[in-house]
Amino acid sequence: MGNSRAYPVVRTTDAAEAYLQARRLCALLKNIDDRVWLFAELATVREVREIAAIAPGLPFDYSEKRTDPATGDYHRFDLDVTALDDVALAEHLPLTFSEYVKRERVEAGILTALGDGMASIEWHGRWPDDSDADVDWPSKYDGVQVVFHGDEAQWDNWTEEHTVFVHVTKWGDLPLARELAAHIGSEVLGEDQLGW
Repeated sequence: MGNSRAYPVVRTTDAAEAYLQARRLCALLKNIDDRVWLFAELATVREVREIAAIAPGLPFDYSEKRTDPATGDYHRFDLDVTALDDVALAEHLPLTFSEYVKRERVEAGILTALGDGMASIEWHGRWPDDSDADVDWPSKYDGVQVVFHGDEAQWDNWTEEHTVFVHVTKWGDLPLARELAAHIGSEVLGEDQLGW
């Protein structure tokens, strides 16, 4: 049990550059999972429609807690966004999305789907020099993450910048993180953080 340690290796205001560098790091992963974890804060109808096209049939939720004024019960967003017209959908904004999605769908369309909200993509796999390299499934800890409009692996505070993280063992592995960063012509840009 435990969490990976996430090392920031790229910080830029260019979303396409952050994504490109994350994909370059993903190319190093062995046994990469065929699904990615996608998180997005969605403030516009266009953003919701774009994510719904990438992840058809998967659920969205309200960004902010909503309760029934009479009972105090928590409301979950359980509507099909594709069945709502733009006006009806706009009444429910902002929404969030956080689910596993087929990797090829996310990789094919995420840059056009991004808005000004925070978003994150997590690719899970296994680094080549992992001590369990003979195992043919992704490691619980190894992977790459890009956080759009954020500088924390746990999606805490909105920023202008986009950050790429490499995730390693729960004990951390600074030499491996430095080696991975050097592969893309970068370096470790700060302390390790709590990962996934």
